[in-house]
Amino acid sequence: MTDADVIIVGAGPAGLMLAAELRLAGVRPLVLERQPQRRNTPKAGGLGGQILELLRYRGLLERFEAACTDPAPAPRFPFGGVHLDFTQLADPPLHALPLPQPQLERLLDERADELGVDIRRGHAVAGVSQDDAAVTVDVRGPDGPYRMSARYLVGCDGARSRVRDWAGIGFPGTAYPEVNRLAQVTLPDTVTVLGNGDLDVPGFGTIHAGFTRTDRGLFGVAASPASNVVSLYTIEDETTEYDDDTPMTVTELQDSLRRVLGVQLPVGEAIRLSRFTFKARQAERYRDGRILLAGDAAHLFPATGVAINAGMMDAVNLAWKLAADLHGRAPVGLLDTYHGERHLAGARTMLHTQAQVALRRGHDPAAEALREVFQELLADEQPLRRMGALVAGTDIRYPMPGSHHHPLAGTFAPDLTLHTDQGMTSVAELMHAARPILLDLADRPDLRQAARDWQPHVDIHTVKTDDRPADALLIRPDAHIAWAATIDEPADSAAPALREALSGWFGTP
Repeated sequence: MTDADVIIVGAGPAGLMLAAELRLAGVRPLVLERQPQRRNTPKAGGLGGQILELLRYRGLLERFEAACTDPAPAPRFPFGGVHLDFTQLADPPLHALPLPQPQLERLLDERADELGVDIRRGHAVAGVSQDDAAVTVDVRGPDGPYRMSARYLVGCDGARSRVRDWAGIGFPGTAYPEVNRLAQVTLPDTVTVLGNGDLDVPGFGTIHAGFTRTDRGLFGVAASPASNVVSLYTIEDETTEYDDDTPMTVTELQDSLRRVLGVQLPVGEAIRLSRFTFKARQAERYRDGRILLAGDAAHLFPATGVAINAGMMDAVNLAWKLAADLHGRAPVGLLDTYHGERHLAGARTMLHTQAQVALRRGHDPAAEALREVFQELLADEQPLRRMGALVAGTDIRYPMPGSHHHPLAGTFAPDLTLHTDQGMTSVAELMHAARPILLDLADRPDLRQAARDWQPHVDIHTVKTDDRPADALLIRPDAHIAWAATIDEPADSAAPALREALSGWFGTP
């Protein structure tokens, strides 16, 4: 008898999201976190990308939005020293939610607690071993050492993951010799925010909004005359190793500003201070037997704004597959698709974040020309939308098994408005319970009959929608489409393909 179904090491965003998703799937997770209290250091300033849609599909987005004290940022995002400017688009492909990491973790913690997750803070994992049946964990808790076991263990323990080391999983990549400092501060009356967002600094003159490159680094500012709070950003080449648990101070910020700008920029109260270095690393594999990795333990990206999105999406992908295995319903190879799908997504994120490295780190005229040409390309809507989808992670299409491949298969399910006999609903509302669903969009008795044997584990809905994209959609708990029937596809083709997809993803009935 194990102590838990799954032990999760680390109570950051990925670990807490995984715990909640596992509970929705009827699994007993246990979270071990070495820190005795939630961290107050805002390592990240918000959420962005595909995870926002997933939270809406779980019915949680309004709760997260209500916790935001800052207004939603304009749809304009930094990208390697230039910007993706979506302000002229009515429907931007990339959205962000300003929610500092301590508040984000509090919300995820509350959600996990509501679902009955056991979270043990101040319990550090000291060793891990596994065999064919279970994982054994040695823990140092507040009352002394103890040992426990689980069917699986997931390392969500960050960049310096000890779980990854114990599993012998390689973490190749590159560390860039630069330090990034990000702050939200008030400004004294001596500094004026001009109408266009520029700063007028006494003894220096005008500092333009956006990025300013100097011989000593990169400085960024985002300010509004309607607010006394500004965002400041510096990048310096530096090889100093900083402890993530040691917070940045106002003095450290001011010293960096002075080095980069060559002038003392007065600042007032600090609202957010964070420091980070950039690494491009990805675990060679996300699974070793009964040990798996998610979040920063699996990947580190050399750009801001993408890590939490990637880590939480790891968790959503993994949870239902672990649950299927634990409930004895997983088809052969299901759990291995976690590595296949999320390593692919991580590599895609690595692609654009390393492209950002090339854009931002060049200092010669050729690099300036590259940035100028890149910004010109982004003036056109099609490449701008493509880049937005790339950063958001919405362009990911997981490879689907089988011989039947609809263009929607492997993509995130669109939130269709659905008409039922009981009234209006939507794909998002049907996904709140994190269960697989079959949407019969064309009143196809043949497809409902083909799926009947899976009905205890797959919810079947006969609905109508405007501009239907397919006759039917089989949607996994992570909101990705496992199979779709083309419009008017013959029964002798569609029904066998549906049974093949149901067996491949949800096992024999």
